[in-house]
Amino acid sequence: MAARVRTRCYFDEKGTDPTYHDEGTLIRFLTKRGKIRPRTRSGLCSKHQRMIAREIKRARTLGLLPYRIIG
Repeated sequence: MAARVRTRCYFDEKGTDPTYHDEGTLIRFLTKRGKIRPRTRSGLCSKHQRMIAREIKRARTLGLLPYRIIG
């Protein structure tokens, strides 16, 4: 079985941290049903995966993102 090539973290490349204000970036790390993508699928480092989960939850609480996507 071939070794998987590690991609660089999206936020490490940009040199920024995720915020709840940037809905377009947050949606990128959600599945079609609105669940947070796991680290293996999102390609984020563990630090930024924890941060993106926290910011998505914050945006959901403020009503910027839905808890579920139906349809």
